[in-house]
Amino acid sequence: MSDLPARRLLLVHAHPDDESINNGATMAKYTAEGAQVTLVTCTRGEEGEVIPPHLAHLAPDRDNALGPYREGELAEAMKQLGVIDHRFLGGPGRFHDSGMMGVEQNDRESAFWAADVDEAAALLVEVIREVRPQVLVTYDPNGGYGHPDHIQTHRVAMRAADLAAGPGFRTDLGEPWEIAKVYWNRVPRSVAVEGFARLRDALAEPGRLPFTKAAAVIDVPGVVDDWIVTTEIDGAAFAAAKAAAMRAHATQITVAEPFFELSNELAQPLFSTEYYELVRGGHEGGGRETDLFEGVEGVEGNVSAPEQNGAAL
Repeated sequence: MSDLPARRLLLVHAHPDDESINNGATMAKYTAEGAQVTLVTCTRGEEGEVIPPHLAHLAPDRDNALGPYREGELAEAMKQLGVIDHRFLGGPGRFHDSGMMGVEQNDRESAFWAADVDEAAALLVEVIREVRPQVLVTYDPNGGYGHPDHIQTHRVAMRAADLAAGPGFRTDLGEPWEIAKVYWNRVPRSVAVEGFARLRDALAEPGRLPFTKAAAVIDVPGVVDDWIVTTEIDGAAFAAAKAAAMRAHATQITVAEPFFELSNELAQPLFSTEYYELVRGGHEGGGRETDLFEGVEGVEGNVSAPEQNGAAL
């Protein structure tokens, strides 16, 4: 235990690419500052749509080889962010992408949506008790935008946080560990509105972007009224790393900084300042936190990160 870094951050996501879109700058920042950053991804994203035509054969209705390919994309994204500790929940392929809400894939025996929450949570408890994070980041109860795997990820992560702290739960999985702070991914509405205004201006300039249409604020997962946001992490110095990580997920994302597009061909702003809602743990003083570890016992204050190239949005 004495060999663990002083600051330890655990992020739990549903599919490869979710981590880079939501938390890429945060992950790069804390890794550069010497914190231990652990990512757990619950599925390989086998049901995702494929953007590049030359990779269309990977799709589930053709070669059905998207899951292993996205494993490789995630590995490359982690290299771009400097993250060396990444795991799939229960191992690669243990849980299958459930597809969008209401499709037949939801009911497959292997679908993450169909998994028993406590059984899946026990797999995460083992990770929590091993890496002993002070901070957990995951989604809100709606999974940010209602995808079944995102909702299930929320359920499993929150349940695992509870179970990991219980001295009577599965002593074979390690010593109990209580996570000091839990955050949900958020985007302040005013930030989203401003970002889309810039995007519309850029789209109005012929030839500036490879995109033609903009998404809407409602399409951005986790958008909430500004007052709900408790914490903002300035990742301006790591904007380039975040964009590179997103580019690594080439089957799912097209990046043209400071914007990007998913398979729906609707462009969105790429945010290098990332936002959170603290739902467990203390926050002292007024205003937003600027450090996920603020107030954690035994942890020093903010650490200055090395300078990186990249522009903030």
